[in-house]
Amino acid sequence: MAREVSAKGDHDPAPVPIFHVVELSQWSFYRALIAEFIATLLFLYVTVLTVIGYKSHVSDACGGLDHLGIAWAFGGMIFILAYCIGDISYGHINPAVTFGSLLAGKVSLIRAVMYMVAQCLGAISGAGIVKAFQKDYYERNGGGANMVSHGYSKGAGLGAEIIGTFVLVYTVFSGTDPKRKAKDSIAPVLAPLSIGFAVFMVHLATIPITGTGINPARSFGAAVIYNKAEAWNDHWIFWVGPFIGATIAALYHQFVMSTGAA
Repeated sequence: MAREVSAKGDHDPAPVPIFHVVELSQWSFYRALIAEFIATLLFLYVTVLTVIGYKSHVSDACGGLDHLGIAWAFGGMIFILAYCIGDISYGHINPAVTFGSLLAGKVSLIRAVMYMVAQCLGAISGAGIVKAFQKDYYERNGGGANMVSHGYSKGAGLGAEIIGTFVLVYTVFSGTDPKRKAKDSIAPVLAPLSIGFAVFMVHLATIPITGTGINPARSFGAAVIYNKAEAWNDHWIFWVGPFIGATIAALYHQFVMSTGAA
C-alpha cells in the first residue's frame, strides 16, 4: 500500500483508490479472499457449536458453558484467526469491519465487496458443516442464530448492535494504527489480542440482548442454515446496527483519533 509522509514526519498510509482495479490481476488479492472465506468458516464452525452446546446444557439442566464461555469462544477465535491472516487480508472476518475500513479509505470498493461476499459464503459454509454433522442437535438448539431476546425491544437490540460494533471497529482501527505499529515491536500480537478481547467484552454485555451479532456474516450464515421464521424476523438489526456502528467508528477514528488528524 502506498504511503505518504506528513508534515510531522509520521508515515501514514495514503487512502486506497476506491476503484483499485489493478487488484483484480494480483494473486495476493485472491489469496486474501480465500483467507477471509476460510477464517469466517472456521469462526462460525467453532462459535455455532459453542452456542448450541450452551443451549443444550441449559435445556438439559446440566452444568456446562455459560455466557462467559461463549464470550471466550468468540473472542478467542477472533484473536487466533486475526493473528493467522492479519498479514494476508488484514484479518477482517466481518463485513462491518470491512465496511468501516472502506469508509476510512483503508480498502478499495472492489476489495470491500469481495471480502463481504467471501465472509458471508464462509459463514454459511461453517454453519452448514455444523448442521451436516449434528442436524438434530443443531435444530433442537436454535442453530446459533441471532435473535432479539424476549423482554427486549427492537430498539434495544439495535442499540446493542450499534454500540457493540462501534467498540469492535474502534479497537480494530486503534490496534492497527500505523504510528502505533511503528513504535511497538509487539503490535502484530497486541492488535489481534486487543481485537479478540473487545469481542469478548462486547459478548459479555450483549449476549442477553441479541445473542451478540456485531458481525453480519456471523448472523447471516447462521440464519441461512437454520432458516426458520424466528431467525429472520429481526435479521435486519444484525446488518443495520453493525453498519451504523462501523460508520460511527470510522468517522470518529478519521476525524478525531487518527494520527493524521490535524
